[in-house]
Amino acid sequence: MSLTPAELTSAVSGGIGTSPQRPDGNLKVRGEFAYASDLWHEDMIWGATLRSPHPYARIVSVDLAEALKVPGVHAVLTHQDVPGTNLYGLEHRDQPVLAVDVVRYQGEPVALVGADHPETALRAMKRIKVEYEVLTPVVDMETAERDTPLHPGGNLVRHVPVRRGDQHASAEVVVTGRYEVGMQDQAFLGPESGLAVPAEDGGVDLYIATQWLHVDQAQVASALGMPLDKVRLTLSGVGGAFGGREDLSMQVHACLLALHTGKPTKMVYNREESFYGHVHRHPAVLYYEHGADRTGKLVYVKARIFLDGGAYASSTGAVVANAATLGVGPYEVDNVTVDCWGVYTNNPPCGAMRGFGAVQAAFAYESQMDRLAEALGMDPVDVRIRNAMSEGSVMPTGQVVDSAAPVAQLLKLVQDKPLPPTTASADLRDLPGGVSNTTHGEGVVRGVGYAVGIKNVCFSEGYDDYSTARVRLQVINGEPAALAHTAACEVGQGLVTIMQQIVRTELNVERVTVLPMDTGIGNGGSTSASRQTYVTGGAVKAACAAVREKLAKLAAGRSTADLAELLGDEVIDETVEWRHRTTEPLDPVTGQGNAHVQYGFAAHRAVVDVDVELGLVKVVELNCAQDVGKALNPQAVLGQIQGGSAQGLGLAVMEEIQTAGGKVRNPSFTDYLIPTVLDMPPMNIDVLELADPNAPYGVRGVGEPPTISSTPAIVAAIRAATGSALTRVPVRPEHITGT
Repeated sequence: MSLTPAELTSAVSGGIGTSPQRPDGNLKVRGEFAYASDLWHEDMIWGATLRSPHPYARIVSVDLAEALKVPGVHAVLTHQDVPGTNLYGLEHRDQPVLAVDVVRYQGEPVALVGADHPETALRAMKRIKVEYEVLTPVVDMETAERDTPLHPGGNLVRHVPVRRGDQHASAEVVVTGRYEVGMQDQAFLGPESGLAVPAEDGGVDLYIATQWLHVDQAQVASALGMPLDKVRLTLSGVGGAFGGREDLSMQVHACLLALHTGKPTKMVYNREESFYGHVHRHPAVLYYEHGADRTGKLVYVKARIFLDGGAYASSTGAVVANAATLGVGPYEVDNVTVDCWGVYTNNPPCGAMRGFGAVQAAFAYESQMDRLAEALGMDPVDVRIRNAMSEGSVMPTGQVVDSAAPVAQLLKLVQDKPLPPTTASADLRDLPGGVSNTTHGEGVVRGVGYAVGIKNVCFSEGYDDYSTARVRLQVINGEPAALAHTAACEVGQGLVTIMQQIVRTELNVERVTVLPMDTGIGNGGSTSASRQTYVTGGAVKAACAAVREKLAKLAAGRSTADLAELLGDEVIDETVEWRHRTTEPLDPVTGQGNAHVQYGFAAHRAVVDVDVELGLVKVVELNCAQDVGKALNPQAVLGQIQGGSAQGLGLAVMEEIQTAGGKVRNPSFTDYLIPTVLDMPPMNIDVLELADPNAPYGVRGVGEPPTISSTPAIVAAIRAATGSALTRVPVRPEHITGT
């Protein structure tokens, strides 16, 4: 027997489908929220990291003597001081905690310093003498597999082929293209930071801003040579993530210094070090060929995709799989030939970033759809709708899309929106170039562009993807109160609020407290892949159901419907491990298989003004339509769509880590530009709620799809305004002017 929520008590406010105030909202607005960089402990020391100035070099010698003489220095450590395994990594343990005999990228950690003041640590760090034998770096992703091996197994991280239908199909209309995507940074505003505190039991407590507590715990414990229960992690305030905190940064380093000195150790990266200290979005080179009949129906798609994984694997293998399996886009096509390679180079390591492989592919396949429309003399939206997926469509992997896939509907929604007025504005902020006063409307041309994208949700390819949730129900001061505890990281996306909403809905309890996230409970998985509302939300919902089962036993034979009276002094405490439906690995030869849990879709229409003489772009409007399955928190959904679209805008026209010979040329927010409030245009957003019957509440991952289609829509609009081919993002002024 079980009770339904309605049987427990009267409905409460702040449940599913509403937008209650975030518990951290006021603190963040007032600047009072405690981020990881605000952590403090009595008698703590500060850690600093010595990093390689070379992309590729052999370490000849390391001399620590002068650094150790600096007053206030407590420790100077190298790889010889790593007590456990000196390797870590998300998918492959291939990255040294501290370099041993070779460095493979500029910024690779070589030594650590712990001192009583951060400036003292930096002074001592500069006194460490490292002699390098500089080697020729491998920097070309297209030739890397044939170049100098950077790792024992060579430079290929993973190759994923996808084969479906006739591999020799021909078509009446054929368009080809070569496309490039630059290296984008997650550009979170809160730099890497954390505090490691040595414990009385010989272990260590680490307070850290991360995306995945348990995977961090496993890697840290391995490096320290300790059992898991001696390495305890608690989530501290996270100032943005977007994939850049999935990999370790200073986690092991802080713990090493804390255990070596016996003192709490704090580490905080400055902005330049942050650019070296985390992974970035994979740059890509993509070759595409689309064949269609005269009506615009796709006959075949062929693609060769190269992804630059940089010096270490990180999550390159999974990014390769996403780019390959989603590489045709949200379109029906019977004949597919796709190959995607991820390779090692001596460029900065690349890994997870919002959109995770689908972003790179979407820029290419959407550019191709515009080329196809031009070749056929068709409207760009019409050619997309002609080939649009719908529920029941078959992916290139053979997987059937078994829930809503409203691709045509999303495109029509953005197409049918009224266009913004074209009257020239007197406000310079509304013009390309802004207050630099480069134009008052002369030389400015307007363009409109469209794009639609597809993204998988949750982890794939047979990965055991689950989350653990504990829900406790009791009476406190005469009022029913619930407590929720998971290890799923709140990184700003609003998961804490969603958990409260689910508990309120399922137990009809107004008062819900969410405990700090830590490794004291089972794994919550990564806050990535648009998965936490689906998986941790599912776990919290299931834990609430288990609580209701216990309540049903208390209610048996009793007439009261009042929850407080029903509970009395009873405390109901249930912990549940919850999994979504299973997936399976891709066939290594054909790429066939039910690899993904769920698909999300979004479409954008961009309107831009371009100063065609100077190559300056102003995005005037960026409309979006997206199916979210069920908007558990409508305001948070809109925020995710706006934020994802902003990152897509950044990739389209400004964001790129520029490298030369493996060296980063712009590791600062002075030279690495991200959109501000003045760059973001008005957004009209249509949210569809077409429930996925396999998901809790019918939800569909929200965070990534808008990042995928916003970039190609903006570039399509710039093409429409200028007539330029624009085969690379971000679009620079010289791409438009040809100078």
